[in-house]
Amino acid sequence: MEFPTRPHGGPAVSLVKLLVSFAPWIAFLIIARDSMARVEIGLVAALALSVVMAVLKLHRGVIMWVGLVFFTAATVAVLGFHSVWAVRHLGVLANGALALGSWITLAIGKPFTLEYARAHTDPSKWNNPQFIRVNVLLTSVWATVFTVNAVLAWTMMKHLLTELAGHTASYVTLIGAAVFTSWYPKRVRAKRSAV
Repeated sequence: MEFPTRPHGGPAVSLVKLLVSFAPWIAFLIIARDSMARVEIGLVAALALSVVMAVLKLHRGVIMWVGLVFFTAATVAVLGFHSVWAVRHLGVLANGALALGSWITLAIGKPFTLEYARAHTDPSKWNNPQFIRVNVLLTSVWATVFTVNAVLAWTMMKHLLTELAGHTASYVTLIGAAVFTSWYPKRVRAKRSAV
């Protein structure tokens, strides 16, 4: 699989774009903690960021749609209906939405990482079985991480795990997925070049 066939591309750029697509989720994660006011501000900021990124086409595919649907629904539930249930389950619902969206892309044969990889790959490689296999694996890693993080959020909500342990494990899995997303395509490319 060859990534850097376009002038301003490459795996690192692809990883950055992938991480940028999670900006609304990251903003929500950072802002929405410790008080109801911060949860509300976090939801509004994440929704606004999702809309702006979609309009400016900085966001694409399933991650964009999951973010728009999730943050719209959560904002309406929390700010409009003052749903305590929604507030209590936000961590599970957010990670669950990302996991569901990721698993759906795998089930329909269009792993969400393909969109980011294609932005920096020669179109002649897009149907290459190895290119597709790499993206199936990368999307599977992300889907698994989101599923694990939904379970971690549930265990924290039920007080089966301390917040420190739960958040630490969640961040470690996310960072691990990001590192793997950057490393694995390079490894495949190097192995292919060596043959």
